[in-house]
Formats: sequence, C-alpha cells, structure tokens
Amino acid sequence: MKSFWPALKSHSVEIALGALAILARALPGLRTIDDAYITFRYSRNLLAGAGFVYNPGEAVLGTTTPLYTLLMAGLAGLTGSGNFPQFAVIVNALADAATAVLLYRMARRLLDSRVPALALGLLWAVSPMSVTFAIGGMETSVGLLWMVAAFSAYLAERTRLAAFFAALAVLTRPDTLIWVGPLALAVLIRALRERRFPWAEAAWLVVPVAPWILFATLTFSGPLPNSVAAKAVAYALPPTQALERLIQHYATPFFEHRAFGIPAIGIIGGLALYPALAAVGGLKLVRDDARTWPLVAYPWLYFATFAVANPLIFRWYLAPPLPFYFLCILAGIWTLTGTLRAERWRVAVPAALYVGMLAMSLNVWTLHPDHGPDRPTPEMAWHKLELLYEGVGRELAPDVNAGTVVAAGDIGAIGYYSGAEVLDTLGLISPQAVAYYPIDPSMLATTGYAVAPDLIFDERPDYIVVLETYVRNGLLLDPRFEEAYVLREKINTDIYGSEGMLVYELRE
Repeated sequence: MKSFWPALKSHSVEIALGALAILARALPGLRTIDDAYITFRYSRNLLAGAGFVYNPGEAVLGTTTPLYTLLMAGLAGLTGSGNFPQFAVIVNALADAATAVLLYRMARRLLDSRVPALALGLLWAVSPMSVTFAIGGMETSVGLLWMVAAFSAYLAERTRLAAFFAALAVLTRPDTLIWVGPLALAVLIRALRERRFPWAEAAWLVVPVAPWILFATLTFSGPLPNSVAAKAVAYALPPTQALERLIQHYATPFFEHRAFGIPAIGIIGGLALYPALAAVGGLKLVRDDARTWPLVAYPWLYFATFAVANPLIFRWYLAPPLPFYFLCILAGIWTLTGTLRAERWRVAVPAALYVGMLAMSLNVWTLHPDHGPDRPTPEMAWHKLELLYEGVGRELAPDVNAGTVVAAGDIGAIGYYSGAEVLDTLGLISPQAVAYYPIDPSMLATTGYAVAPDLIFDERPDYIVVLETYVRNGLLLDPRFEEAYVLREKINTDIYGSEGMLVYELRE
C-alpha cells in the first residue's frame, strides 16, 4: 500500500488524461453514425449463427472492419445483450483514453518536455474529430489505438510487438496500410543494415492477418469490401473534390474557420501556417531520432493517397492523420519558441499557443445540440438522418416477415432497426446494384448520387425508404414508378436539400 500512492502520483497526469477522454465520450450520449449500424448488423447476424453476412444467405463483404465486427459480436455474446451502439461507445472511449496516454508518453519522450506532451494528450482527448466518431460507433478509435501503440512499441525497440499491433490495425481498418507500410519499411531497412531479415516481425504482422484473408477469399472472393467498387461507380465526383477537402482539413486542424467566424480567413491562414509548423517540427523529430520518419511522413502520405484516389471523403476519413499531424505542429512551435532569449518565454509562449488550440477545439462543442440527447457534444456529431431512418425502421419492423425487402440508399439504421432484407441502392451490400451505375448525370442530386430507376423496377422491393433528392430527377419522373408503388409516408426534412424523406410501398 505504501508504494501505491507514489505510483499513483507519478502517473497522475496520465490518469487524468485518460479520465478526461472517457468523460468527453460519455457526456454526449449515443449518436450513432449510419455506417456503424452496418457493422453492428454483421455482428448481430454472426452471433445469431447466420454467418458473416448483412442479409442472411448473401455472402457479401460490406463492412471494412472485420476485427471490430468480431469484437462487437464477442461482447454481445459475453454479456447476453444486443446493445451494440453502447458497446461501441464503451470500447471507443477506452481506446481513446489509452491513445491519449500513449500520445502523451510519445511526445514527452521525443520532445523531452511535459508541456507539448500534455498539450497533445489534451487535444486528442477533446478533439471533435476524435469524440464524434467514438460516440458515433465507428471503429476509428480502435484503429488509431493500434497505430499509436505500434509506433510506441517501435520506438521502444519492441519491433515484434509493433508488428502485432500493426496487424490489428490492418484488421480494424484497411487504410491503416498507409501507416503500416512506412513503419514496416523502417523496420526492414534497419534489419538489413544489421545484415538480417526481420522474419519474426514479418510473422507477427502476417500470421494474424492471414486467417482473415483466407476466410474472405473463400467466402467473398477476396478481402476487399464490395463498398469500394460500389462507391467508385455510384458517386459522380469532381476530379479534385478529395484534394480540396483535404486542403481545408489540413489548414484547419483545430477548426480555426469556426473560431474566426469567416471560414476563408481560418483556411487561408492555416494553410500558410500549419504545414510550415509541421515541417519544422517534423524536421526536429527526425534530426533528434531518425526512427521517427514514418510518423513525420504519414500525414502527407495519407494526404497524397486520398487526393490521388479521389474517393468521396466521409468525415471519419479525416481523423487518422490528426494525432501525428498534431504532434508535428506542436513540435514545430516548441522548436521555434525554444530560440527565444528569455527562458520564461520558452515555456509561456508555446503554452499560450497550445491553450489557444485547445480553446478552438472546445469552441465547436455545443451545450445544447438541436437533436439527439440534450447534452454537451461536438457540433459535428450530426446524426439527424440516422434518427429519421431509425424511426422508419421501427415503424416497419412489425410488418417485416421472411422475405420482406426494403430498398434504401443509406442502409445502416434502416436495416438495423427494421430487421428486413435490404436492397442497397448504392451497392455496398447488394452487388447487383453496381451494374446500374453510373447513371444519366441529369438524374444526379447535389450529393453526386441518385437511385437508379431500373434497379428498382428489376428488383421490385417491398418498400423504398429514400430522401426525396435521391429520386427527384429520376425515379419520381418515371411513369412506371407510380404504377408500381404508393406513397406510404412522407417525413418532413430538408437534409441534403430534400423535400422530405419518402416511404413507398409496393402496390398489391
């Protein structure tokens, strides 16, 4: 007992950071994102014995996170509860707490100071980008934990453990390969300089991933989710949309455009400032410890990969590079202010700047959100659309029986709460839909997507649940549609410029 209190005191900062991260995710309440519901339904079907499927009997890989799917199913099996959104928030809160502590330790080790280390831990603990997807039920928090843990183990010369964490990251999110690649290369280069091949590290990386690749290949014809091919043809996107979104993101990592009130000022100022600070900080990190080059390179490699691939940038795609981008920016400030003559300013000035970054991050929290639980939450934790689909799903559930098919463009919440077989008009879990895209550009909504009319007429689902904007210029103008379907309900909403959410039923 005598040794307990000194140990507790020595780790008091880390304990406080972890507790703050957990509190920041417990406070807002559940605000589940549509894509998370897709994973939850896979978990529920797996637990029920239907297999790794979204629609029972249809072997289609529509989730990008096999490890998270298994984790949710395991927790449900152990507890006997099917409250997957609650499981996700608990797991994500614990993961983010661990990440905040690891980031603090990493920065303290690399910069030899508690000031930037504490700033990094605090920024991640309350970051809207971190909190939003944790309470949204996404796998982002767990994937980032494995990434940070892998690099921490790598710095500690525990390369086999780093390889194992890297494998867990890949099983959680396939895009973590952008992180694992440079890290694996760094380990390989160092091993070759020692005139050996890192067989043990390779085994710790490959062996955990291999069973999933084998299973996915035998079951789904490959580990690549069907959603990749579906999104590539269903969305009509400008060739530079990803680049523009990423530039805005890297220019405003602390939501400067919101703090200054004029978005252009925050974006232009940040574009000139933050990449420069990150460059200074990155150079400092690599000069002090050459092993840090994968960390310094990762945010820019991530930027380049997504800019070239040009997928539709969903909000959670923007979170992975942030902890490492934060570290480089904070290191840049710490390096530049270290040249000040007066010793007291060498701490006071960067500390003041770090507090300003924290204040800007907290500025985009709101005490009273306009939907969901009336509890403090990041403003970007928007889930109005999911609440609408949840309501419709609950209404349809009593009418669903074996073989009932519901067509929808956003399938997560409607599928989770209705329990019906789902025809995904985007094609994430319905491969047959991919053949109907791309469609006539005149049908497209402002979101760059619209339901393909011929898909509906060929498949003839029992119900169609869709935002009006997805069918305004196509399906609703087709005379065959009124002959086949009757409007069951119209729910008022202007989401994405819609004139309501429409629920249609197949005529008898």
